[in-house]
Amino acid sequence: MDCAGCAVSVRTALERVSGVKRAEVDFAAGLASITGDAASNAMLRAVEQAGYRAVEVESFEDPELLRASVEARQAHAERAWKRRALTGVCIWVPMETLHWIGAGSHAHEGWMPLALLVGATLSMALVGAGFWSSAWSVLRKGRSNMDVLIALGATAAYVASVITWFAQRGGALKGHPLWFSESAALLAIISIGHWLEAKTTRRAGTAVRELLQLQPDEVERVGSDGEAVRVPMQDVRPGDLVRVRPGGRVPVDGCIESGTADLDESVISGESLPVTRRTGDPVAAGTLNLTGLIVVRVSAGGRVTSLMRVALMVQRAQASRAPIQALADRVAGVFVPVVLAIAAVTLLGWGIAGDWSTGVLAATSVLIISCPCALGLATPMAIMAGAGEASLRGVLVKEAAALERAGRVQRVLFDKTGTLTQGTPRIERVECAGDENRALALAAAAETGSEHPIGRAIVAAALARGLAVPAADAFEALPGVGVRAMVQGVRVEVVRDAQASCVVRADGAELARLHLRDSVRAESAEVIARLKAMGLQVGMLTGDAPPEAGRVAGLVGLEDVRAALLPVDKARILREAGDRAAMVGDGVNDAGALAESALGIAMGSGVAIAGESAAVVLVGGRLTALPGLFHVGRETLRCIRQNLVLAFLYNAIAIPAAAFALLGPHGPMVAAVAMAASDLSVLGNAARLRWRLARQRVRAARSPSPAA
Repeated sequence: MDCAGCAVSVRTALERVSGVKRAEVDFAAGLASITGDAASNAMLRAVEQAGYRAVEVESFEDPELLRASVEARQAHAERAWKRRALTGVCIWVPMETLHWIGAGSHAHEGWMPLALLVGATLSMALVGAGFWSSAWSVLRKGRSNMDVLIALGATAAYVASVITWFAQRGGALKGHPLWFSESAALLAIISIGHWLEAKTTRRAGTAVRELLQLQPDEVERVGSDGEAVRVPMQDVRPGDLVRVRPGGRVPVDGCIESGTADLDESVISGESLPVTRRTGDPVAAGTLNLTGLIVVRVSAGGRVTSLMRVALMVQRAQASRAPIQALADRVAGVFVPVVLAIAAVTLLGWGIAGDWSTGVLAATSVLIISCPCALGLATPMAIMAGAGEASLRGVLVKEAAALERAGRVQRVLFDKTGTLTQGTPRIERVECAGDENRALALAAAAETGSEHPIGRAIVAAALARGLAVPAADAFEALPGVGVRAMVQGVRVEVVRDAQASCVVRADGAELARLHLRDSVRAESAEVIARLKAMGLQVGMLTGDAPPEAGRVAGLVGLEDVRAALLPVDKARILREAGDRAAMVGDGVNDAGALAESALGIAMGSGVAIAGESAAVVLVGGRLTALPGLFHVGRETLRCIRQNLVLAFLYNAIAIPAAAFALLGPHGPMVAAVAMAASDLSVLGNAARLRWRLARQRVRAARSPSPAA
């Protein structure tokens, strides 16, 4: 694919295949991702019928193989454009030198035009052949791309010059200019632009590459005899023991079997401060062992690690399409036919006015200066920079649309338990008119099957008292309400209560009210203050009782608090909040609200369903990464808008200027330079975004502050 129009053509062809529900085509990476149940052969055939070649990726689930495949194609494209650019320059520079020498010595009437004809012919054959091959592959399918414009522009200048040269040999068209140098120049300059573009695009995936490079290719596997042997990563199996020395990277996900060490987990969580891990603690692949010798028991073999999942999610986000790109894609889809029509009208207009020479020059300039590439690169390059940088801050963005929405968010709503609080409440007080221990034992029996923090706290309190917790049958979780179960023939319910955290009932009769208290996360108040400083409205949605909700809100600095909410209430509030609201939550009760919100953000330490329902995951449950998400989202959205303005404005100014012959006698050459510059301006702006965000992240890591 050579331009945004190519990506639109491929996507359109794929979406027409029976069974394809949705297709995403990443122009920068050359990847198509399809949702649906269509046969791969049908999809490959559709792409080929559109005039392109396609191969099926063996395993999208292995980001290392995927990244290697993408980088191999990108490196091949870079080498091809480099070869064309150098060849084009080596032909064009001597031609241009001869052209100006001839102009000064009046040699144009002799051998000079013939020398220029030979040079232009070589340029068309050696450099232009690639453009013509690409143009022909789509033209014969009834489609078009940017190479059609380049090929026609260069050919028009060349053919017009050849006709003029032969006419001048016969004594006609004396004084008419020849554009042999211009045809060679535009091929050389455009090839240089594409070479720089390919080079920049290949470097754009550094975030995924950096993540993948953090997982070692070999590990020290400890055998039954206690001896360690280095083996390839793919030979590691669940249950194996792996030794990690000080200064080495943890190669696998697992638990520490023996030893204690301080680990730098910033690659996974974004947290720059080391964390002490001891025997029994979980560790993640890619984290750096700063001190101590540890032995880790592998929980998942080979390359199935958290680091790989992070890299895969970043890869998928970078390959997805943001909604803001839709207008540019629609324009790019009809761009080439419209430009061809404008060029034809330009030629005819000048011809009717009696100046065919200027008409050829202007029409050629129109073909060359028109640039759909900048439109196609405007969003993907910024998304690649933003999604990659977010991952290095401990934020996983699942799709480009989520990053765009993060940049638009004006209101942030938090769940309380497990989000603003630690999620480990303790029973503070029990109101009971009868046997307190019996009530607590029955409640613990009913809560044994619950994943909710309150349920775990009740079970822990019963065990701490040494109570015998009986078995329960017919367990039923009531999201946002509580649980119920049959315990020793008694129907036990532990449900929410307006005066306490929950109430325990046996066969409908109230046994006790339980008051629990959860400690607030140390970072919650700071994060909320930072969000407010960014101009965001912040509030809390919780199913907890108003007194406890008010206590937590007072500690973290929140005024907008809604308590005693059912999950359906949270979902309704998020629907009514509109497309500028984000929900931050953790747990089953938040899944509906996360799915209904314009931007669902899950704490990575929460249960799996919360992560599945959310578009963004805060890895390791680090709330401090949240302001960074919105900052990266805003910066990325700003960069996308700037890129789109640059691309649209360039074409809006350049095409009329070329059509009205305002580019001067060397219009095609000026057009080639301008077209290449438009691409590079968009690429440069995305590179500036990546550099700026990386510099801010490094600065924040060195001296933590409220800055994003």
